[in-house]
Amino acid sequence: MAFQYFMSSLVSASDAFMLGFLNQDSLSAVSLAGQIAFVHGFFIYAFVSGCNVLAAQYWGKKDAKTVGEVLAVTMRYSLIVGIAFTLAALMVPCSIMRFFTNDSELIRLGGIYLRVVALSYVLSGFSQGYFGIMKVCDLAGLSSLIGSLAVVLNIVLNAVFIFGIGPFSEMGIAGAALATVITRVFECVFILVVMIRGKCPGLSVKKLFRLNNKPLHKDYIRYTAPLLLNQFGWGGGVTMYSVIMGRLGTDAVAANSIAGIVRSMIASLCWGIASGVGIIIGGMLGRNEIEDAKKAGGKFVRLSIWIGIASGIVILAVTPIILNVITLNDKAQYYLKFMMFMAAYYIIGNSLNSTVIGGLFPAGGDTRFGMICDIVTLWCVVVPMGMIAAFWLKLPVLAVAFILTLDEFVKIPAVYKHYVKYKWLKNITR
Repeated sequence: MAFQYFMSSLVSASDAFMLGFLNQDSLSAVSLAGQIAFVHGFFIYAFVSGCNVLAAQYWGKKDAKTVGEVLAVTMRYSLIVGIAFTLAALMVPCSIMRFFTNDSELIRLGGIYLRVVALSYVLSGFSQGYFGIMKVCDLAGLSSLIGSLAVVLNIVLNAVFIFGIGPFSEMGIAGAALATVITRVFECVFILVVMIRGKCPGLSVKKLFRLNNKPLHKDYIRYTAPLLLNQFGWGGGVTMYSVIMGRLGTDAVAANSIAGIVRSMIASLCWGIASGVGIIIGGMLGRNEIEDAKKAGGKFVRLSIWIGIASGIVILAVTPIILNVITLNDKAQYYLKFMMFMAAYYIIGNSLNSTVIGGLFPAGGDTRFGMICDIVTLWCVVVPMGMIAAFWLKLPVLAVAFILTLDEFVKIPAVYKHYVKYKWLKNITR
């Protein structure tokens, strides 16, 4: 699962790397337009995580019928949101871009990208929803294989369409978007094959539109709603980081884009481990192995700290390579160098919090604490401080960037205090 998360993060990296060879504006525009996929991911992550909370425990209980019903509910919401994002990207792409930047060229380029990439949102809603249930049903390896093949295809198509290799004409920024759409189609085709072959609980079209198990639906909403609010709280705050940096000039945007991509690539391993932790602990709780789950949770917490330290070292090690490979002007290069250092220590807190808030707590149905913790940390502390620093105090770009990396460390004391109460160790199956 960690490998699949990491491979998925390579797509954004390849977009940035290849578009960086074209010009800085293309790189910055795709970075900002990519925030739409990021916001869409809030919904999908919440829906799939809510699915995992219930499905992992029912799968541990060996109740495959209920797992299939959980899948139907998850897909219903994933597809509805995917359609909404697709229509928005097709109809008002430039209006969306104006929320992130006031630079007319970035708005124009971002609008082109969003129109072409629009269909990918509804397709990814379907594929990610089913990937989630595959991981619960002990098919994480197959899920990872399909996702990894899709990433390789996306990277190859990026090169072909962006630069016009072989019989294809050079498409630039639109080529990156087209590659994403084709890759999502590829994923969906493979998933349909898995469903037809009965490798995992299938998707019932009837239950997709009407699920008679009202108590289960109620449970799904109960555990998913806080996760969705958490995604808006955390993800919306992170999006505000892009809004703040987007008002500090294209140099700040370009440097922040590259640093953010590298940070996300390394953090993807942490997120994958957190998802795996949630499924493992959830299965144990579904089997009423409470004490074993408690001991395993402690081991996962310690492991997350070491993974965070190792990840920070990796970021520092690749920084010289990135500075030499990516084409940026001198000021953007200067910003990037120090933003990479910030990313190196940020990832330690991110690894710990991802495992505990995103893995252990939801495994036992405790999805509310993470919502409160993230919303308070970001919207009451970090985002206001960042806006004051950028727009009122007019602090340097790097000072603003530093403030925007404080959120993971601000919440660690509260997270640890909640963890040791062990109220998250619950069997929530009916």
